[in-house]
Amino acid sequence: MPTPEPLTLPDDVAVVNVGLDLFAEAVADQGRPVTSVAWRIPGGGEPEVVAALRRLYGPLAEQVDAANAEVVRRLDQGVPMLVGVRPAGEVVPGLAVGDRTLLHCGPRITYDRVCDPLRRSMRAAVVAEGWAPDVAGADALLQAGDVALEPANLHDTAVPMVTAIGPSQPVHVVENAPGDNRAFAPVNQGPGETPWFGMETPAAIERLRFLAEVAGPLLDEVVQRHGPIDVFGLAAQGVQMGDDVHIRTQASTNLLLRNLLPELMALEDPRRVELATFLSQNHLFFLTVAMAAARAVNGWAMQVEGASIVTTMARNGTDFGIRLAGNDEWFLAPAPPIGQALYYAGFGPETSAKDVGDSAVLELSGLGGPAAGGSPSVAAFVGGTMADALATTEDMDRICAGRSSRFKLPLLDFRGTPLGVDVRRVVELGSTPKVTTGILHVDAGTGQVGAGVATAPLECFVDALLDLDQRLATPAR
Repeated sequence: MPTPEPLTLPDDVAVVNVGLDLFAEAVADQGRPVTSVAWRIPGGGEPEVVAALRRLYGPLAEQVDAANAEVVRRLDQGVPMLVGVRPAGEVVPGLAVGDRTLLHCGPRITYDRVCDPLRRSMRAAVVAEGWAPDVAGADALLQAGDVALEPANLHDTAVPMVTAIGPSQPVHVVENAPGDNRAFAPVNQGPGETPWFGMETPAAIERLRFLAEVAGPLLDEVVQRHGPIDVFGLAAQGVQMGDDVHIRTQASTNLLLRNLLPELMALEDPRRVELATFLSQNHLFFLTVAMAAARAVNGWAMQVEGASIVTTMARNGTDFGIRLAGNDEWFLAPAPPIGQALYYAGFGPETSAKDVGDSAVLELSGLGGPAAGGSPSVAAFVGGTMADALATTEDMDRICAGRSSRFKLPLLDFRGTPLGVDVRRVVELGSTPKVTTGILHVDAGTGQVGAGVATAPLECFVDALLDLDQRLATPAR
């Protein structure tokens, strides 16, 4: 029998470490190259969750993937067009001019659970509608339940930050012809003392009156004179110019105003100067136009049954809620704090309200967090470098089912932004969407104190996954 060759160990060793970083650190301490793989047990190792993932990726995968493909197609190929600016009570479904109803951000909530900034916005809206003479009277009406509170999302509407609007407030009317549906969002209130930043001062209330009496009617006349405006066409250009179209919308706003300016100047109404001044000072004007457009394409996508794609993601400052395509049920978790942030001088996490607003609909449409990799402005909030911003986009890419064909990132060789948050991937990886957003003061009524990136809570995605499995998997078991 031949003598076996002696075993020779390699002199040069490189290691791939899967799991605990401790082992990788030990190898690195010995001067050897090591690559650490961030692996975790799918679904946190919870048996019920792992079983649901197995079914949704296994026997149910073909059905879910087909539905998801249609959802992503609708998100990508919807054509939301701005066609008008009208009082909410005239156009928003389920809201009439004479109603004592406020539409608010996020999931449904009762007044006793409303966070301080949203309470202030609600009270300002009640006074502006003429239902109460002052803030104290407005609070009494709200406490007594004499003003109905409705989630804007249930009325095809999306509102930013702590916005609460009544029937008189002007909303952008966006039509999506491929889906034969419409959606709405309020005219952005602008900077300074405004209710959408959680303020109820006389100046904040007067801003709402200005929007209802001056800005809304004149903007509608301007849009009618111009004709329908391709909202996502402008947003696509804005992304190329450094916008994420969430916390940074300067380029998109300027592109829109360039279209509207000739028609505004042609108006004979002397108040056009007041409107022009307001627009020139409002760098976030495009934000709510984009939100209405995103709500329109997501509204179309909501009609698809059996998908695992998230089509609603909204926060009221107390609760964070999501809905899946083809399902009206909300899945809730506590609203998260905003972890990655830049604050104004004198403010910090201890002075900050929790994540709030309907603007996360943009993240579901390929904007905001998915577009962070093209925005130097957003980079400042996620670590300070473009590599950090690109990492935010890559994180979103891992949990999305597709990529946009219109929102392209130059720094990624014009790759489309991630599109269609897939609840299966979120739960499997334990990685949730990142939402770029502003930060409000928690209770002082002093408005915005910074901006940053909020990470959505995992619990509501797990609940949505289990519900989807239960709805689809029963015949397959």
